Amino acid sequence: MRYANYVTRTTLDTAALAHDLRLGVMRLARRLRSQRVDTSVTLTHLSALSTLKRHGPMSAGELAAHERVQPPSMTRVVGALEAMGLVSRTPHPTDGRQVVLGLTGAALELLAAEGRARDAWLSGRLHELSPEKRAVLREAAAIMDELAGA
Repeated sequence: MRYANYVTRTTLDTAALAHDLRLGVMRLARRLRSQRVDTSVTLTHLSALSTLKRHGPMSAGELAAHERVQPPSMTRVVGALEAMGLVSRTPHPTDGRQVVLGLTGAALELLAAEGRARDAWLSGRLHELSPEKRAVLREAAAIMDELAGA
């Protein structure tokens, strides 16, 4: 009987933690997203640019797969990014039917500015916390990476 109560209590504690963590992460992510440098570039655009920065040049189909969107949707995103001067197209080295998408210097500058703005906001908020709370968050950041499978 005691084991069953322990399992039930542990399950409820884990579910409550999952709920609280999900809400906290969502709220923090929303606040970080609001620290935008250039609101003419959508979050979808920034995500695609970040993927190209992280993984390097790739085809539109590969980018769509990384972003988990349908190729026609990515074609529209790439068209908008190209019109803004943030993405360049070069011929695919082995497949003449495809092009390889890469970042322009303007895209790299935009991503750096966006990152600096968000880091500045978060650094300011972290500075308001006690050293003990910052230490807890340092450990939590590693655990969150583990949970995300990074």
